[in-house]
Amino acid sequence: MHLLILVLNKEEHLEEVLEVFLELDIHGATIIDSIGMGRILAHDIPIFAGFRNLMQESRPGNKTIFTVVDEKKIPRVVQGVEQICGSLDKPGAGILVTIPVGIAKGVS
Repeated sequence: MHLLILVLNKEEHLEEVLEVFLELDIHGATIIDSIGMGRILAHDIPIFAGFRNLMQESRPGNKTIFTVVDEKKIPRVVQGVEQICGSLDKPGAGILVTIPVGIAKGVS
């Protein structure tokens, strides 16, 4: 089992991503609103105010999805997410990481 964390930069893709999860028999996830570090620095810390111009195209926030998945499903999750969001290797598409899980209780 792996913890999969997906920072979805374009929240309009959330429903499509969750549909991919369901197609892969992933039925549980936690979704939280999140804000990137760059946005905080550009708006709240005066020394980084120059970043505001760089961030005009960016979104005010993100959706971060946490779920526990079988390791065998990870390549198909990545493929499905990239079909929706574009290559995650490109800036601004999102971030996906997995972390091995030793114990998982309360998840199917």
